[in-house]
Amino acid sequence: MELPVEHLQTFAVIIEEGSFEGAARRLHITPSAVSQRVRAMEQRTGSVLLRRTRPVTTTSAGATVLRAARQIAQIVSDVATELEPGPAGGTLIPIVVNADSLATWFVPALARAARETGARFEVLRADETMSTEKLRSGEVMAALTATAEAVPGCTSTSIGADHYRAVASPAFVAEHFAAGVTGESLAAAPIVEFDRHDAFQSRFIRQHTSAAIAPPRHFVPSSTEFAHAIELGMGWGMLPQLQCAPGLATGVLVALGHEPAIALPLYWQRWNLRSPVLDTLSTIIAEEAAAALG
Repeated sequence: MELPVEHLQTFAVIIEEGSFEGAARRLHITPSAVSQRVRAMEQRTGSVLLRRTRPVTTTSAGATVLRAARQIAQIVSDVATELEPGPAGGTLIPIVVNADSLATWFVPALARAARETGARFEVLRADETMSTEKLRSGEVMAALTATAEAVPGCTSTSIGADHYRAVASPAFVAEHFAAGVTGESLAAAPIVEFDRHDAFQSRFIRQHTSAAIAPPRHFVPSSTEFAHAIELGMGWGMLPQLQCAPGLATGVLVALGHEPAIALPLYWQRWNLRSPVLDTLSTIIAEEAAAALG
C-alpha cells in the first residue's frame, strides 16, 4: 500500500488546523484538493480515516495514519537538520504532560531542550493517567505518564517519582482537624480537587478510614490556582513536594498527619523512532527529572 508523502503531510495538517479549509489555507491549495487527497488515502487503506466533525478528528485507522505521517515528517526534519545545520525551524514536536509537572520541573527541562536542539514544542496538558491515549492516537510524539507499559510503537522509561503531601492552611486545620485527621473529620472537611479524574485525595482518605465518605468538593483545574485555593483555606488537597515545600517551610501550609508522601511513578514514553531531536529531548527529560525529583 502506497501513501504519497504529500498526502500524509496534508493529513497531518488537517488535524493540526482542525478543518479541511484550514489545511487548504496553510498548504496554499484548494479545499477540493485537500478532500481529494484524503479520499485517495481512504480508498488505498480501505478505511474511513477522518470524522468530519468540528474540529476534524481521526478514526482508529486514521490515528495509525496520523502517527505514520508525523513520524515521516520528523525523519524528513532530522535529515534536513543534518544536511543543512542552522537556525531552528524544524518540525513541531507535540508532547503531553500533566499539570503538576508543568508547574514545577518540566518547563525548565523543555527550555533546555529548545536551546540544545533548536526544535519547537507544542505542549498539551493531560492527566498523567490519560496521556497515553494521546500517544496511542498519534496526537503526540512523547508523553509524561504514570503508565509503565509502553504504548505500541513506543518505548517507556522510568524517570523517577513525584511525591505528594496532604496539606491545608493553618486556619483550615484549626477549624476542621483540631481533633486530628480522622474518618469523621475527613468526611466533613472540604476538599480541593483538580478535576473529576483526580484520585490523590481519595488515596489519602483510604489511608485513614475504610468508610465510604463523600466530603464537600471544590474543583480547580489549574495547578497554580489549585495550590492557591488550598493556601486560601478553601479546602485541603494533595500537592507535589516540589510545590508545597516552600509553603510548609514558611508556615503558609501545614501537613495533615504524619504519613509518608504518596509517590506517583513517572514514565517518559516516546515513539520508538531514531531521531536526534527525540533522543536529545529524552536524555534531557531524564536528567532534569533526576535532578528535580531525586
